[in-house]
Amino acid sequence: MGILRAFNGQAKQEPKRGGIRATLFVYAMGGLENMAFISNAVSLVTYFYGYMNFSLTKSANTLTNFMGTSFLVALFGGLISDTYLSRFKTCVLFGCIELLGYAALTVQAHFDQLRPPPCQGLAISQTTQCQAADIGQAAILFSGLYLVAFGTSGVKAALPSLGADQFDERDPKRSSFFNWFLLSFTAGAIIGVTFIVWISTNQGWDWAFGVCTVAVLVSIMVLSMGKSLYRNNVPKGSPLLRIIQVFVVAIRNRKLPQPGIEDELHDVAGVHNEILPRTDQFRFLDRAAIEHTCDDGSTSVNLGPWRICTVTQVEETKIIIRMLPIILSTVFMNTCLAQLQTFTVQQSTTMNTHVLGIKMPGSSIPVIPLVFMFIFIPIYDCVFVPIARKITGIPTGIRYLQRIGVGLVLSAISMAVAGVVETRRKSVAREHGMVDSLQPLPMNVLWLGYQYSIFGLADMFTFVGLIQFFYEESSAGMKSLGTAISWFSSAFGYYLSSVVVDVVNKVSGGWLDNNNLNRDKLDYFYWLLAGMSVVNFGVYLVCASWYRYKKVEVIYKEENHAEGKQVEMLNAV
Repeated sequence: MGILRAFNGQAKQEPKRGGIRATLFVYAMGGLENMAFISNAVSLVTYFYGYMNFSLTKSANTLTNFMGTSFLVALFGGLISDTYLSRFKTCVLFGCIELLGYAALTVQAHFDQLRPPPCQGLAISQTTQCQAADIGQAAILFSGLYLVAFGTSGVKAALPSLGADQFDERDPKRSSFFNWFLLSFTAGAIIGVTFIVWISTNQGWDWAFGVCTVAVLVSIMVLSMGKSLYRNNVPKGSPLLRIIQVFVVAIRNRKLPQPGIEDELHDVAGVHNEILPRTDQFRFLDRAAIEHTCDDGSTSVNLGPWRICTVTQVEETKIIIRMLPIILSTVFMNTCLAQLQTFTVQQSTTMNTHVLGIKMPGSSIPVIPLVFMFIFIPIYDCVFVPIARKITGIPTGIRYLQRIGVGLVLSAISMAVAGVVETRRKSVAREHGMVDSLQPLPMNVLWLGYQYSIFGLADMFTFVGLIQFFYEESSAGMKSLGTAISWFSSAFGYYLSSVVVDVVNKVSGGWLDNNNLNRDKLDYFYWLLAGMSVVNFGVYLVCASWYRYKKVEVIYKEENHAEGKQVEMLNAV
């Protein structure tokens, strides 16, 4: 009851903090920052290939490595946010780092001497003769790229958690926040792949990078304007350190008898006054919470954290372990996304890009799935979720893992459709004798919209599903880290993409080894990805069936609360 009074007292002291007003600033930063990031994610291949004289394969791999780093380093941002800084300060700090990266890219794009000589007027077969970037030019490029990657990773780790923190545990608006957060991301991305890509194509890359720099600067300023409205988390120690302590103490106590499920173990309220009850999975870790008795039979409570852990601390560790199979089984979907972001742009350069009399840059093709997402996200949140809620009794409509599963199915379908479209594109090239031609094929670029639209819907389901799953299932002391782990799937998806391309080239004898897509076997590659996606979905089903939501069954039945979140145990303490 004391914990409840503490929470109630805090609510009375800060009645105006949090809520929808506070999240408006979060939406603004998310949209502006993602506008800059996505515009480069879909078009940097063109910059690498046409301005830095990279080969097609090197261009694709450089982009996927950049994207992978952008998501992987989010783990570092999550740790910083949970351990040392508030989520707000983390967003501002890493936003400034991202700002420096875009500034460096702007300078390089503006001055010709910082780039290799342009490679113009050569046939496709002669592009390997272009002068490569020297060490200094490459250093500027990669410094700017990875400052952007490092900066955006911290923002991605802390910003979703900052927004979700503005709502109470039982507030249904918190579930809707993640959908509207994706909508803000999508709105920014639409502007990025149209307006900024148009600038890079028609005005120059220095102008495009300059707009990205200004967008990130404005996003930081807007987020700072809402500082007085935010509910800020108070970091209370490293979640990674607490996890390590559990393993160390469990190993140290490995010779002690395995405690029974009914045995009393050491427990006090964890960080942020959250208490997690004991579960029967990974019971070998329970040894870390065995209380030590003195010679007189009394219990020793003065042991340090490297000698004894609380049940809540042990359960935090179990949560992370349970999450790992889920995140690993969603990696391959992001590998497929990486292939679409690279090869679809390259496909578009060989096709007729005139739509309704307007020439559409190939890098703007992703606007098709983004528009689909922009339309369907409000429909999903305002129509589907209320209907599903009445049927299932779950405030989110369907469970997080079910939502992710739908996305995985759609991604497999998207890869199969991509194979069909590529087969058609190559047949058009052969029929018109344009296999080695630099002229656009008599096939409209909107054909690529089929595969991208389906994948856009897949991303709508999995993106929000993953972020919300890891935020809600994480303990109170590792919300940012949990959100960062959700980006782990994207990171390794992009890294795996580079590996898959290299392995397929070696095993197949060079399906993707030419600088001419009309002679490559990209259609075979898409079919391979479709088959592997089906296998991956089977693995995911096994992992999702094994996973146990963090819940209390009795309270879930009494309160009918989404996912039976364990923090509700506070009402029973």
